[in-house]
Amino acid sequence: MREGLVQREFYLEWLKSWREKQMIKVVAGVRRCGKSTLFKLYIDWLLESGVKPEQIISVNLEELEYEKLLDYHMLYEYIKARLYKGGYTYIFIDEVQSCKGYEKAVDSLFVKDNVDVYITGSNAYLLSSELATLLTGRYVQISMLPLSFAEYARFMEIAEKDLFAAFQRYLRFGAFPAVATLNDREDLVNSYLDGIYNSILVKDVAVRLGITDIAVLTSIAIFLFSNVGSPVSVKKIADTINSAGRTISVNTVDKYLHALCDSYLFYKVERYDIRGRQHLKTQGKYYAVDSGLRERLLASSSSDLGHVLENTVYLELLRRGAKVNIGKMAEKEVDFVAENANGFTYYQVSASVLDENTLKRELEPLQRISDNHPKVLLTLDEIPHSANYDGIRQLNVVDWLLGKGY
Repeated sequence: MREGLVQREFYLEWLKSWREKQMIKVVAGVRRCGKSTLFKLYIDWLLESGVKPEQIISVNLEELEYEKLLDYHMLYEYIKARLYKGGYTYIFIDEVQSCKGYEKAVDSLFVKDNVDVYITGSNAYLLSSELATLLTGRYVQISMLPLSFAEYARFMEIAEKDLFAAFQRYLRFGAFPAVATLNDREDLVNSYLDGIYNSILVKDVAVRLGITDIAVLTSIAIFLFSNVGSPVSVKKIADTINSAGRTISVNTVDKYLHALCDSYLFYKVERYDIRGRQHLKTQGKYYAVDSGLRERLLASSSSDLGHVLENTVYLELLRRGAKVNIGKMAEKEVDFVAENANGFTYYQVSASVLDENTLKRELEPLQRISDNHPKVLLTLDEIPHSANYDGIRQLNVVDWLLGKGY
């Protein structure tokens, strides 16, 4: 185990389970969420398992020393010349989307005997389009997110009595692995988050789309950060920007929104008619990949706590492998409808329901659902044990994030 590196056991176990299987392994996710570190941890494990160093080829296409490999012919020739002759070669290519035509090199390597290929990428569009075109049926993908609160608490070795204070820091500074190593130094965290945000906007969005007006792109990103958990329409964004004195079309806003989601900076969640069991085409919601980035750009206040909690719960549901939608029940709304192999679970999220009217408001949408799928109310309220309102369980969100009562 490397000192100072956040262990990502879930993702590491996923890589181990696919070792030497005839599939290209793809790890996708926002910049700096830990993809490169994951490869380092996995390579360490391979070496500890008896793999020889010469059996491993590792290339990070964002490092200057590999700049010549941004041509897919050169990438292919470089790796082919280093293939191990006496057994498996494990090939790791980081930020593969930096190489135009990378899928041709990857495919040519993949079809060779005794080759095990692993790649990472920070752009959903480039990964999905190229992989789907040439490599359909020959790759498996896992989406990687910044640290869960459980991972954060383990790495920081948080004592039970300090969990709530740690959770407040987690929400404030965010969940990027490197942030957890900065010992809550706000100046360092802010500089680090600025660097991530600017890299995403420039490298993963502006350069790909040829955007020169970064200010407009930033305005859209800030609008989404400001409206986490609220219904958003393309027209509303365009109208807001135009009213501020800039000119932008609905089609351009739509294109920028897709690019911001492709960079994994935001996730769009569709609405779902619970009674009719169908997806709705009306306004969806957007959630940010990290609360620290949102805090940094908005200087959020405590009044945002409900939305930040909702965002945190959404990301955790993704980590747990759920397909997530916003629930529509007549004129009422359920925060999340999470679907996995075991069926549906309905979630409401609120900072507190100690006020009787707030409790009634949060329970009502769940009470209207007539099926027998689990219904959960997540809050920050301290309760001695899970409360139950006619089958609706109330859980403390920190406990839930740590796997207690899940």
